[in-house]
Amino acid sequence: MDEATRQRFSRQIALPQVGAEGQERLSSARVAVVGLGALGSNCALLLARAGLGLLTLIDRDTVEFHNLPRQTLFTEADAARHLPKAEVAARRLAEVDGRLVLQPRIADLEADNIAPLLTEAEVVVDATDNFETRYLLNDWAVARKVPWVYGGVFATEGLCLAVVPGRTPCLRCLFPTPPTSTDLPSCETAGVWTPTVGLVAALQVSAVLRLLLEQEEPAGLAVVDGWKGRIDRFEVFGPDPGCPACGARHFEYLEEPAPARAVRPCTDGSIRVRPFRTDREGIPSRIDLMELGRRLEGMVDDLVVHPSVVRFDADGCRMTIFPDGRAVVRGTEDPTRARTLYDRYVGS
Repeated sequence: MDEATRQRFSRQIALPQVGAEGQERLSSARVAVVGLGALGSNCALLLARAGLGLLTLIDRDTVEFHNLPRQTLFTEADAARHLPKAEVAARRLAEVDGRLVLQPRIADLEADNIAPLLTEAEVVVDATDNFETRYLLNDWAVARKVPWVYGGVFATEGLCLAVVPGRTPCLRCLFPTPPTSTDLPSCETAGVWTPTVGLVAALQVSAVLRLLLEQEEPAGLAVVDGWKGRIDRFEVFGPDPGCPACGARHFEYLEEPAPARAVRPCTDGSIRVRPFRTDREGIPSRIDLMELGRRLEGMVDDLVVHPSVVRFDADGCRMTIFPDGRAVVRGTEDPTRARTLYDRYVGS
């Protein structure tokens, strides 16, 4: 370790739980953060400042003004330009630590891309916004014996769980099936207490660093109430032999076929559309966004064209298009209408 690094992380090295050897270990560590919203942006910032070697940043969306109270890596300028969160986060974290290798990935985590997106990660941070993706991540992690840290925030409360396949219960051990979108109200309607986000993110990052340092993983399920200032930890035991993933080794979320072309990710008034267009290997064809932007000029309102995203308003909806053909259509919860708008403005 060079002297500049030693001085930079001196307060962390002074901890007996870390030391110089532990800091060296962190300097080569590889972590992926899935989702760069409230939890993900806070986790990514803390991890970058801890002196990691590589950070993969995965998010499918762009920066919105309503993100700014909770999502610490973004500014008003980013929201005004509707820039992809992954790209903005990578640029901002590069200013924190120029030695950190950053891999921004503008993508939806799905069964057909999870392996290449997470292949380098030693530990994965869950900061997603829907349970389907969490259960997919759980299946992948258990199948490949990769530790991951679950986190979630709802209103003033939050949860954190470190999953170490083979040693701790996985998400499906504790919650065999994901709740449906009708079981829980959305963050749009129930709200989010920003201090709870910071508490859960801190617990997640602490768990990640302990796992990387080969310390004993945090025990149990942490339940946080940011309004009351309480953190409770509930004891959980080892993997459940009856768990479909840990016991039966049945990974249905990895094995299920490609999702429908239009799906509702959560009850936030949006639809996610995936293209049918694929090449001979079944991979979605790329879209020339600059050409799409030129074609849309004069047809739509508030058109924003960027090499990584095209965004515009049309027919009472706001559409965001990505290079792989994915789209987020806000202003409707009708999949048929979302597909119709996609075909009208992007193409079938």
